[in-house]
Amino acid sequence: MTGKVGGRWGRPVALTIAGSDSGGGAGIQADLKTFQALGVYGASAITAITAQNTLGVRSVHEIPTDVIAAQIDAVAEDLGVDGLKTGMLSSGEIISTVADRVRHWDLAGKLVVDPVMVAKSGDRLLREDAVQALVHDLLPLAAVLTPNIPEAEVLARRTLVTDDEVRQAARDIFELGPRAIVMKGGHRSGAAVDLLFDGNRFYAFSSERVDTSNTHGTGCTLSAAIAAGLATGSSIVDGVRDAKSYLAEAIRQARPLGHGQGPVAHDWLLQRAPLSPVVEETPA
Repeated sequence: MTGKVGGRWGRPVALTIAGSDSGGGAGIQADLKTFQALGVYGASAITAITAQNTLGVRSVHEIPTDVIAAQIDAVAEDLGVDGLKTGMLSSGEIISTVADRVRHWDLAGKLVVDPVMVAKSGDRLLREDAVQALVHDLLPLAAVLTPNIPEAEVLARRTLVTDDEVRQAARDIFELGPRAIVMKGGHRSGAAVDLLFDGNRFYAFSSERVDTSNTHGTGCTLSAAIAAGLATGSSIVDGVRDAKSYLAEAIRQARPLGHGQGPVAHDWLLQRAPLSPVVEETPA
């Protein structure tokens, strides 16, 4: 049983399958904030608990795969799932478990995969066996894959510098099975251009690059916003366009928080004048 476009309960349901960020800027927390801001009901299946803040990750504890599967099943069988995304899947066993539940609940056409393979420092986050599980088990189920350039280089197995190289890599990665690929441009110079390839044509989504250190969780936020769009019935092109616009403004409106790389302003769409309570006075 799966959700229907528009929400079986009158509101679309989006599921994030990812790690928990105790600092709240990335992972499950960023995804749920994004879902809320974009008007979909957010549910979660936690794959790992991390102790981290704006300065970095201190500790990681993986959740057992049977518990991960149980979380996905609990959401799907009761709430339904109109759109979903994956984030931190730190082992081949976890990736295979998630892929199994996606197939079981027939959610492949609604799945956004944020590969989370390479840290901003350049460090590899997935062992080679996990990369192979990602490629063989999960990518063929993805409606949208959202690699940054270092992650695309791992998948394409070569360095990507020029525009032509990025486009050819998108074509090659498309052959691994996803219905569409968003080659994120945050690691490149110039304007922030994300390139969508759907197997037939390329779409370039550009925004002005903001000089800021408040970019923690941008990849999580973009993929969650795309999943929210799919949950509400948007096409992939429209979903990526709207997600790019939401993230660009969230980066622009972000203010410093913490002593390191701060989070984006997930709540910018929700900011409004404070509500005034109704006060009734009665005689003593």
